Amino acid sequence: MTGTSILGNPVKRVEDPRILSGDARFVADLDLPGALTAVFVRSTMAHARLEAVDTEAAAKMPGVVAVYTADDLGLPDIPAFAMAPPVMSRPPLARGTVRFVGETIAVVVADTAEQGVDAAGEVIVDYDPLPAVADPEAALADGAPVLFPDHGSNLVVEFDFGRTPDVFEGADAVVSGRIRNQRLAPVPLEVNAAAAVPEGDDRLTIWVSNQHPFGVRGPLAEAIGLPEANVRAVCPAVGGGFGAKIGLYAEYAVIAAAARRLGRPVRWVETRSESMIAMTHGRAQVQDVEIGARADGTIVGLRAHVIADVGAYPALAVFLPTLTRMMSAGVYTIPKVDVRASVAVTNTTTVGAYRGAGRPEAAAMVERAVDMVAAELGLDPVAVRRKNLIPADAFPHTTVVGATYDVGDYAAALDEVVRLAGYDDLRAEQRARRERGDRLALGIGVSVYVEVTGAGPVPEFGSVEVHADGTVTAQTGTSPHGQGHETAFAQIVSATLGVPMEAVRILHSDTAAVPEGQGTYGSRSLQLGGSSILVAAEAVLAQAKERAANLLEAAPTDVVLFDDGRLGVAGTPARALGWGELAAGGDGPLRAEAKHPQSAQTYPFGAHVAVVEVDTETGAVHLAVDDCGRILNPLLAEGQVHGGLAQGIAQALFEEFAYDADGTPLTATLADYLVPSAAELPSYETAHTETPTPLNPLGAKGIGESGTIGSTPAVQNAIVDAVAHLGVRHIDMPCTPERVWRAIQEAARGAAS
Repeated sequence: MTGTSILGNPVKRVEDPRILSGDARFVADLDLPGALTAVFVRSTMAHARLEAVDTEAAAKMPGVVAVYTADDLGLPDIPAFAMAPPVMSRPPLARGTVRFVGETIAVVVADTAEQGVDAAGEVIVDYDPLPAVADPEAALADGAPVLFPDHGSNLVVEFDFGRTPDVFEGADAVVSGRIRNQRLAPVPLEVNAAAAVPEGDDRLTIWVSNQHPFGVRGPLAEAIGLPEANVRAVCPAVGGGFGAKIGLYAEYAVIAAAARRLGRPVRWVETRSESMIAMTHGRAQVQDVEIGARADGTIVGLRAHVIADVGAYPALAVFLPTLTRMMSAGVYTIPKVDVRASVAVTNTTTVGAYRGAGRPEAAAMVERAVDMVAAELGLDPVAVRRKNLIPADAFPHTTVVGATYDVGDYAAALDEVVRLAGYDDLRAEQRARRERGDRLALGIGVSVYVEVTGAGPVPEFGSVEVHADGTVTAQTGTSPHGQGHETAFAQIVSATLGVPMEAVRILHSDTAAVPEGQGTYGSRSLQLGGSSILVAAEAVLAQAKERAANLLEAAPTDVVLFDDGRLGVAGTPARALGWGELAAGGDGPLRAEAKHPQSAQTYPFGAHVAVVEVDTETGAVHLAVDDCGRILNPLLAEGQVHGGLAQGIAQALFEEFAYDADGTPLTATLADYLVPSAAELPSYETAHTETPTPLNPLGAKGIGESGTIGSTPAVQNAIVDAVAHLGVRHIDMPCTPERVWRAIQEAARGAAS
């Protein structure tokens, strides 16, 4: 790379001008002549037999082109996740039974959205109610209503990796607790949306707000009976996903089938209230955990049973408890870990990936458990963590559950965040307040986390080509939805080839423009997609040196890339050639493809300190230190951390998607489901350490989800710590003012009895 490399320096996002100016086009903005609008009729019952669906009146409404039910379209079921019984597959439109409020029953296709909504209200659904179960533990209990009678129970799968004997051998104390990671709605700024456009020769293009166009194309082609090559999937501007926009939604298959049948484009954009009950949810785990330690705070073992709720139709969340187990040792040298999991279906919205996907649940479990040990033994939470951290000279480190951490310095991150927070002064202030009996109780929460990124590991496609006008096109199989890929990847090309960033064009998110791709999830894009683009760019540079050597009649080893972006013989810049000349001066294009084979996943880490005051409301100052390997663009890294912190803090304080015992959603609108604005979030200060991974040429690890993983337990620990002197030992998330108040009252009653 040249001496003018911009890697490691803050560069403003090249995507932002078109987004801020309104030039970006989302699915709702697409100009599709003759497009119709789809409106879905959704179940109002959590569990019921469908006796009849009468569409006659709706079909006669003004502007209505068609009304379809499952019998009309005849679409095959969307397969359940690989680990789930096939009988738990989902029909795109309900057939015979509905299993959650919001399930699709019929679709109205009309000239306008308003006409579609009016007609959908005229579809008469005859329900025969069935008993419902909305709690995963209740679903696994004897006598529970069974969602899939042919399977015979609500147990999807049980993960038992063998029992570890004598888990707590040598422990002076064993502490148990129940850690609840409540169900969350992803609430992206752009709701789910798709537009299907039928084309000649039995082809179809689908524009979709999604994180993985290739992951939509294959399953959609199968669902509608077309060869994969006949389906094009395009993700235009996407207003956030957070893991919820991965893969095929039932609605995509329905509108594609309708568009083919009608021979016209069909667009569907869900409402916000639909999005709350139809887009996949996240988290939804209950963990019964025990942890044992010696009197000096040395942890000897951890045991847990994880109960995961995957909603009515098993999707990706079936797999997530394995990630929770994989990360259950956290950053600690725990010699014995025994974690098993039970996965249940319930009469609720399907659970999928949500920012962190299985790893935040692990951090919440182990970091609360470490605080419980510290409280039981009367030790400082930071001291207990320091005693048990994996040392920096122990990497690569394989935990007892088989995760091999690539590189880390956990003590450095903890030391830095403790320094930034002024930890000792905070503890002194806490003691003083308690001695005075202050109404505002001060709490200090700590977490040190590690997570796994670079899912798979599956290589990502990347290519780089230089054109005769000196511009460069890079292709990537990743599919950004707010992360800044175009900026980061253009930086890599610019730094490698010495061309201006504005001369680099990044192609992505279109199965017709990019030959293959794995999409964007699991904090994989820079380390896998970026590394492939780097390798391709380096190959193009090598080709260019060969071509320059031929044109200049020199040895390739004598050709260098000058700081001005031209190539020539070292020491003779006057004869150097520009990229346009080199691209035009050969028999073929200057182009290379790559799929960098990263050998293993990477493990970013960090430490968080949260400080809260607890009264009838909570306020906080949050400080965090995260390590994502080499930082290529501090502005992008900072943006990812800030967004992750916001979502992690929101889980600790505000958000919960709740159902009553009959499966009726209680928080299905933003009037009830509390997504914080900037006004509700605390200030936070961030800093970074860098320990580059040896597993990819960039030295990069993922950072997109890290802030979410470490912040949640830090805030929860802080709130419990604030009222621990009153006898409170635990408060479930979200730690709302009511829950905090009730915990204080219950502790007071317990002390008085």
